[in-house]
Amino acid sequence: MEKRCISFIVRDREPVVLGANQTVRAACERMWEKRVGAVLVADEHGRLAGIFTGRDAIRILAEGHNGPDTRLAVAMTPNPHTIGPEDTSIDALRAMNDGGFRHLPVVDEGTIVGVVSRGDFKGVEYERLGDETSLWERIC
Repeated sequence: MEKRCISFIVRDREPVVLGANQTVRAACERMWEKRVGAVLVADEHGRLAGIFTGRDAIRILAEGHNGPDTRLAVAMTPNPHTIGPEDTSIDALRAMNDGGFRHLPVVDEGTIVGVVSRGDFKGVEYERLGDETSLWERIC
């Protein structure tokens, strides 16, 4: 796999960010609307406080919380592992593999930049493969 910077992967995407006082229902609605698997949770200063994923939704229901009305402050995974925009795809995949997570927030000096998922790296590889195919078509 090519060692591309994470900034290349998240460059054209606005992350889904909600406040910690928002509900699980609001997070799930946004995730469905935006077709994403994670919402980043920001504190009152806009800094990353946590991440909420489909796995968190299942955990909240299984633990008997008030499901959809539970605040993200309770439902989120607090202080998640992060990477920076200049880290590489290899760094991100290693962190995901070592930590056992599917989504990884991208933060630059405390500012939320985006989020990457395992599926993003498949897309990058398919894009690269398309570039190589175009090159071979031009050569041949």
